[in-house]
Amino acid sequence: MTDSADIRQLIDTGDFDSIEDRWLERLTTKPTDHQFFVDVAQALAAADERDLAAFLIELLEEQVQETGDWATRLEILRSVDWLYPDAAELHATILETVRRLFEDSPSLEGLIEKVGLLRAREDIPKTWSKVNKLRGLLRFEVGAPVWMEGKGAGRVTEVNLELGNFKVDLEHQPGLRVGFLAAAKLLQPLPPGHILRRKLEDPDGLLRLKVESPGELLLALLRSYPQPRSAGDIRRVLTGIVTDGEWTSWWSAARKHPQILTKGSGSRQTYTWAASDADAIDSMIQGFNAADPKRKIELFRRNSGRSNELKAAMVTKLQELVEESLTRDSSIALAVALTLEKAGASPTGDSSPTAIVEAHSQPANLVSAIEDRSLREQAMQLTRTCRPDWGLTFRALLGREEDTRLLSLLADSMETDERDHLQAFIDDLISKPRPMPAAFVWLAENAESELLFGGRNPLRLIQLIISALHWPEFNSYRVRLTKLFETGGPLPHLLSQLTPDQAIQAEKAIERAPLEDYLREPLVNALHLRFPELRPDQEIPLYATPQSIDARRVELKKLLNEEIPANRRAIEEARAMGDLRENFEYKSARQRHEYLSARVEALKGDLGRVRTYDPADIDTSEARIGSCLVLESDGGESRTLTILGPWESAPEKGIISYDSELGQSLLGIRVGALVTVEGKEYELTQIEVWS
Repeated sequence: MTDSADIRQLIDTGDFDSIEDRWLERLTTKPTDHQFFVDVAQALAAADERDLAAFLIELLEEQVQETGDWATRLEILRSVDWLYPDAAELHATILETVRRLFEDSPSLEGLIEKVGLLRAREDIPKTWSKVNKLRGLLRFEVGAPVWMEGKGAGRVTEVNLELGNFKVDLEHQPGLRVGFLAAAKLLQPLPPGHILRRKLEDPDGLLRLKVESPGELLLALLRSYPQPRSAGDIRRVLTGIVTDGEWTSWWSAARKHPQILTKGSGSRQTYTWAASDADAIDSMIQGFNAADPKRKIELFRRNSGRSNELKAAMVTKLQELVEESLTRDSSIALAVALTLEKAGASPTGDSSPTAIVEAHSQPANLVSAIEDRSLREQAMQLTRTCRPDWGLTFRALLGREEDTRLLSLLADSMETDERDHLQAFIDDLISKPRPMPAAFVWLAENAESELLFGGRNPLRLIQLIISALHWPEFNSYRVRLTKLFETGGPLPHLLSQLTPDQAIQAEKAIERAPLEDYLREPLVNALHLRFPELRPDQEIPLYATPQSIDARRVELKKLLNEEIPANRRAIEEARAMGDLRENFEYKSARQRHEYLSARVEALKGDLGRVRTYDPADIDTSEARIGSCLVLESDGGESRTLTILGPWESAPEKGIISYDSELGQSLLGIRVGALVTVEGKEYELTQIEVWS
């Protein structure tokens, strides 16, 4: 039975002696339990036993006088003011109690005056309102430790009654003035034991605790706050106690305290505390049991070393999870089994990591589905050990893996025994980079590797890297792609591997690339340094067929020997007509002269730098100038494109200029590559030499 029900029953039976006994017993055992005293007094008053209630309150009053428990007295007065019919007497009693309660406060009398507690003595509700305001202000008495959001902890150094504000010296803003009305919202009093108050009052003690018991320091901090704290919060609070150089080792040790609990994961991970070691273990086990498989692995790694009891409970659940997942999700089963194996508790039989990998029909799917990078690496190494077809598996994994370190690990593993599979994968990657953006960026970043890119067309890779800047599949890799063009990156190395003819195409591609000038200019300069003939004052070769060259020579000869002399005669005849201002024939002849002269100069320039195709130099391993490409669509449509020079360009006949946008995109591709022509996608099935 509760106290209130018990008291009501005693009142109903008229057993007032027992009520008095209960009152005296509570005065002895729990003298500050003012709620009990108030409930009893109000119950007696409701039963028309006000005299007994007043008597018992007098006993309480004597106890308060002896113990000096003025806080209890003030709460009693607030609840039983009906015992004081004279408002002035009650006001005087309240005022006396307040003065006793805060007798050590130097600002008490000034604040009593400030809040108007000496006025309107007959209005008891207002009196209590003023008492509340007074108590709120006295929390910020001179010397009180406080904290303010964004400005840190500090102390109140002045109570200015005239201006109605407090002066506060805070960690990040000394001498701050805060008004009486704003103080309750802006300033937070720091209770005894709060970590920020201990930083003010006993920093040396915290420094010793940091060294002697890192976990206890962390526990003291977490106990100071009602909500869990993030690692960033904790580090900020301990500024000045734990230095930047000490943080990593201290944090690693402090988190191992058995009462420290972790909530959430990743960037949302926070820390809190349990009342005892046993409570902490119980809480961890409950959280572990409720977690999903990925979180279970994370919790096991972090907490299994706290106690043998906790580890044993977690191992049992994880072993059950392996068996449950074998038929439902074998990648989860493998991830958990590998976790247990690393902890020395590997499942056996069909649940062992080796058995899971050996039994799976598609090991690449099994391994790539493991989210944790370190576990995925363990699975890769195990696959190489226990599966004879590991080369094919690694080839498939190269196209799915996104972690650059694991991509390099896969490639290095294949270098000796499965080199053919590695090279075949790279050929596929260069032909079809868009479905495998992570692998392509990794390849580009390692273009200087002889193993990965040796013997391949550097121009093709340069063109693909530039194209990737436009492809949506590479949006998340844009920063890494841009770094490829920086000094010291792979692009300058690729430029040094170009032939003079390839350098011309590379310069055009770089000029068209969506790059800032600070990236483009060093690359162009490097090309000009390596190939001086590319400099602006040098002639750029023009490729054409012998027939086109002959036709241009015939045209030039005709211009010089026939059309220009005829034009000169026309000019002379028109001039002889007089009045050149209104002479249409003269103006027309002069315009014709300007056109013919410009055409002659253009032909002379082009013929001076023109080169013919040499079929012996056309390598059919990739598309080059002079190549004939056979394309096939998924629907069975076949078309042929021939890459020649601008003089031969005839798109309607399937002849495109190497200088066109389409021609630039085709140069360097190999059989098997996918290309888009007039909005349709085709696969390059054959490369022939144009004849």
